[in-house]
Formats: sequence, C-alpha cells, structure tokens
Amino acid sequence: MIRKLVARYFVSVVLLVGATGFVYAGPFDGCREYVKLGVPGNDGDPLCRKGYALAHNPETKTAFWVVEHLTREKASAVRARSNDFHPDPDLEEGDRAELADYTKSGFDRGHMAPAGDMRWDEQAMSESFYLSNMSPQVGVGMNRGIWKDLEEKVREWAIQRGELYIYTGPIYEGGIAKTIGKNKVAVPTHFYKVVYDPAHVEAIAFIMPNKKLRTQDMATYIVTIRDVETKTKLNFLSRLKKHIQDVIETVRAEGLWE
Repeated sequence: MIRKLVARYFVSVVLLVGATGFVYAGPFDGCREYVKLGVPGNDGDPLCRKGYALAHNPETKTAFWVVEHLTREKASAVRARSNDFHPDPDLEEGDRAELADYTKSGFDRGHMAPAGDMRWDEQAMSESFYLSNMSPQVGVGMNRGIWKDLEEKVREWAIQRGELYIYTGPIYEGGIAKTIGKNKVAVPTHFYKVVYDPAHVEAIAFIMPNKKLRTQDMATYIVTIRDVETKTKLNFLSRLKKHIQDVIETVRAEGLWE
C-alpha cells in the first residue's frame, strides 16, 4: 500500500507558493526540518521520523538515503542508548528487514542515522533502532571501527559548528551481489556520508568500502558530493542555488575538518 502512494506523494513534496517560498507537502510534511534543503531522490517508501527522514528501498530492504539535521544541542545530549532493535512498523512484512535476517549473518545492524545523534529525545532514540534505518555492515573495523569513529567526529563538528545536515546511505556498486536472511536484505559494497555546514557553506563527503578499515586512513575516503551523486543517482542540496551547488559539490575537502 505504501509503494502505491509513493509516486503521488513525491510529486507534491515541494510546492512553490507565491513570495513565501517553498512549502513542503506529502509524506515529509511532518519533518520539514530534514528536507529543508531538498529531497535527494524520488524513489522508495518515504518515512518521517522524529530524528530523521528516509526513503526505504523495498528491494534491498535498506534506505536509499537517510537525512538528519544535527544541531549543537542535539549532539551535546547525554541520553542512554536504548538498543531496542525492531522491524519498522510502518513497512509491510516482506518489504522490510526482520531481526532474524541479521541473526548469524556475520554482519552488524549498521545505523545510517546513528543512535548517538538521538540522545536528545526518547522517541528519536527508539526510532533510530528501526531496521529501516539499518544496513548490513561489517562489524570489526567498520561499524565498530572507522564508521563509528566518523559518526563521533561528525557530532564533534556539529558541536563546534552549530548545525549540520547529514545524508547517509548504502551503495551497491555493480548491483546487489549478496543478501542475508529470508527477506534477502542486500549487503552494500560501500557506504556514503555527506555532511553540509550551512553557516560556512562547506561540505565534506565520504565513500567507504564495506570492509575492515583503519581509522587513521579516514581522510583517504574523502570524496566530492558529485562523486556520491554519480554512484547513487541522488541529488543532494537541491534547494541551494545552482551556482552554489556547483562550487561546494565539486570541491573535495582537503582533509578532515578541524
């Protein structure tokens, strides 16, 4: 039922209303904060959560993209992690990942919008553990290594800079090569993360292979936003003026933000 409504909803995601600017409608009406800079793509089941928004791919059982708006206040919160992993109640069985799919799979349930970013609210924390916000991720050296360290670094940047828009998701280079579980949850070959600082009009982006990596090599995985767009067929920051996009999306950060 959800997928039957997707095309109709996405057509009306953004409506231009006179001199007042853009007003968001459709499935993301309840989380305009996250789609303020545009919806990255028109495919998937749109899901609006308290701490993030995403488009879910019923073929891969993972997200096309997940977007957060992380502020200094959110990143500074100290609520305990809930660890209540559960299937997404807004997705139909057969179109979603189940806990059993990950059991003994050899892969972690890797957050796209991290639980560590949701310490500011109990509901946001709980919803971050929906399996629609997960992708099969190598554990040691990735989910429990460089990726976790990148997430912590992004929170540090949010505290230092005041606010960030963060886009995260899987990449299936060459198509789906491996799945796990009865529901055939697709295992990504890579993961991307795009971080945009609206105050400084700066961005930094990463593409990392889904394997054990060394945290000290993090800077070697910095790419441009256009690199991510090419691999994912998504369009980030589409609400920005084109000449601004052309600058920030084609510049590769020289190193990790200080």
